[in-house]
Amino acid sequence: MQEPTPGSRAADASGAPGTRTPRVPAPYLALMAGPLSFGIAGPALVLDDVARGLGTSESAAAWCVTAFGWGIAVGTPLMAGLMRHRGPRLALLACALQIAVGAALVLGVPVLGATITGCALQALGTAGLTSIAMNLAGSPLRMGVVSASLAVVGASAPLVGSLVNEALSWRMSLALPVISVLGVLAVIRRVPTHRDPGSTFDGLGAAVLTALVTAVVFVPTYPAVAGVCAVVAAAVLVGHTRSRPSGFVPASVVRQTAFLTACGLALALAIVNFGLMYAVPQALTEHTDWTIDRIGVSMVWPLLLGGGLSWFVVAASGPLGRRPVVTVLVVLGAVAPLLALSGSWTVLLVAQASASIAAASGQGVLAGQAQDAVRAADRPSATGLFNLCYLLGAAFGPSIATLLAG
Repeated sequence: MQEPTPGSRAADASGAPGTRTPRVPAPYLALMAGPLSFGIAGPALVLDDVARGLGTSESAAAWCVTAFGWGIAVGTPLMAGLMRHRGPRLALLACALQIAVGAALVLGVPVLGATITGCALQALGTAGLTSIAMNLAGSPLRMGVVSASLAVVGASAPLVGSLVNEALSWRMSLALPVISVLGVLAVIRRVPTHRDPGSTFDGLGAAVLTALVTAVVFVPTYPAVAGVCAVVAAAVLVGHTRSRPSGFVPASVVRQTAFLTACGLALALAIVNFGLMYAVPQALTEHTDWTIDRIGVSMVWPLLLGGGLSWFVVAASGPLGRRPVVTVLVVLGAVAPLLALSGSWTVLLVAQASASIAAASGQGVLAGQAQDAVRAADRPSATGLFNLCYLLGAAFGPSIATLLAG
């Protein structure tokens, strides 16, 4: 398939062929997408305060993190589908509303159930904004800005969350994803209201995909029950896609080998990166006499390095071509877990840096490949499904690392 020019991709970012979309400044896209990472990594060092503040156990408070993980997994394809069928402006408004309501629950209702619900709503909205930002990027350079914002915010999120907790409250730490609404305010007038006039919303397809994603997210926690549910939901989704090829999961997307390859590689690189984010601190605890604070600070630089370099790597994939860049990233991702077998703290941090560069850069480069593999009208759906695969790596990576360590 001939690769479209950056301008043509921006022109049909909403999924309406032949309709030109004004180019949105890349910093605004980064402001929309980056705060999602606050919800993933921001609560890491404040869960004990969350538990005390809500009068519950730390394991119960951890459901706030689980709810956010579920929300970004489910929200990614759902909000991408909303953008495809109702246009980017309505999708932006829906995402912003979910984030605002979620933040209000987190900040204003001192009940565990409300806090969990608020985290889930923030996740649904920020996941949608990330997919929309990637659809509006339109070039490798701008896609690099979006993916770098996610990685850089993710690297600093635990430290920022802890500082906000000390200066203000744990509630403010959990509500940090609301910052993405500022990006919506900057972008909303720059995108059209149009939608794909020939499409109808596939409610059954959306429900089945939501059930599948929900089951997959809970496989690490409840492997037997969630595994069976996932297999059943997958079978139903395959049958539904065959009977309705232009539905919520377009058959024209999942039949593209280049798209499936991009999703598979993104999932693998994310599993390695997020797995090492759990395994490396454990290894440092075993092989050094460092304190928890020192380990936490030491983990910032390899993650920031990966996020910062990803902008240059994704931008370079334009003039250099994707194939050589992807090859290098796959090698970095494959070498990282081998390096992590070393007991040397220096090599362990290099392993994390290698995995971070591969995953952060791979998200941007492979997202472009996934978009270019499908027709213009299917790009919002393709971007949502691609991001879903990447984010599932954030769920599976730590679980796999735990199994290997055990």
